[in-house]
Amino acid sequence: MTAYIIRRLLYALPILIGVNALTFVLFFVVNSPDDMARMHLGGKRVTDEAILSWKQAHGYEKPLLINTRASGSAAFTDTILFEKSLKLFLFDFGQSDSGRDISHDISQRMWPSLAIAVPTLLVGLAINITFALLLAFFRGTYLDISGVVLCVVLMSISGLFYIIAGQYVFSKLLHLVPVSGYEPGWLAWRFVLLPVAIGVVAGVGSSSRWYRTIFLEEINRDYVRT
Repeated sequence: MTAYIIRRLLYALPILIGVNALTFVLFFVVNSPDDMARMHLGGKRVTDEAILSWKQAHGYEKPLLINTRASGSAAFTDTILFEKSLKLFLFDFGQSDSGRDISHDISQRMWPSLAIAVPTLLVGLAINITFALLLAFFRGTYLDISGVVLCVVLMSISGLFYIIAGQYVFSKLLHLVPVSGYEPGWLAWRFVLLPVAIGVVAGVGSSSRWYRTIFLEEINRDYVRT
């Protein structure tokens, strides 16, 4: 078990480096700092002086990878890669171009997201696995066929339809839950209930079929029969 955990942790390092490198390329190579400055300054009739001033104000005037004008370790640390990308490994997210503290924004906005994501995951797992086990147990019967057809129908409906229909029926017509918004504290359940229900229903089709396939592959194994 310890070897497995260590191996997984070692696998995570090159993945993080790869994601970091890909993000850096997308932000600063494909979309250069000059392009970013023009976009923020209006795009038309922008002078070179204004572009340079914007880059200096936001720390984008430095070289991307290697600073040939610096000596020693500063040749690698006094670069955009080190200041804007490598600091992410230390959870130093810095500030956005508009001056907002990114770490503060994450700490404030993560709780509504988790309040929706965690119940959706747990309730969805319970419903999907139970439904998939039921279909696998009665495999080949009308119950199994009807369940698979229902899953295909649910998969064929766009997730946007579930959102619009849920808001219209349960918020606008029945007035059971708020149509939008969020409120911290124990009253948050009123705002979380509808998104969680929509997330669970929208994922029943694909997840149940996936678990049903896994159960059918394992159900005839020797250890299951034993």
